[in-house]
Amino acid sequence: MADHPNAELFRRGYTAFQTGDLDAVRELFAADIKWHTPGSGKFSGTRSGVDDTIALFLQQFEDSGGTFKVEVHDILANDEHAVALGTVSAEKDGRSLRDNYTHVVHISGGKVTESWIFDEDPQAGDDFWG
Repeated sequence: MADHPNAELFRRGYTAFQTGDLDAVRELFAADIKWHTPGSGKFSGTRSGVDDTIALFLQQFEDSGGTFKVEVHDILANDEHAVALGTVSAEKDGRSLRDNYTHVVHISGGKVTESWIFDEDPQAGDDFWG
């Protein structure tokens, strides 16, 4: 059975992200995307717009010396949403981050319009990123 089109879109986004092709990621995002990151650390909060969201990714790559990555376990989707189950990892300053998370996006007109990250241990991310 083929994936739902929104699952395919989300999977393409993760593949592009993992290979550092942020131009391809940008193409999948609505210009006015809202990106919600949990916690109270330096990367927590809501980003507004595609440029602000891509800047977040670039900061995470830079702060982790390029080690920030996501291992996708599964992607599920329907006509309005997609959900990724994964594990995020990164290293910096002799410390490691490894945390399971759920990523929910709203998709409309073939574009991701809003994103919510739900970390298993949000404190671990706050402690790691500072």
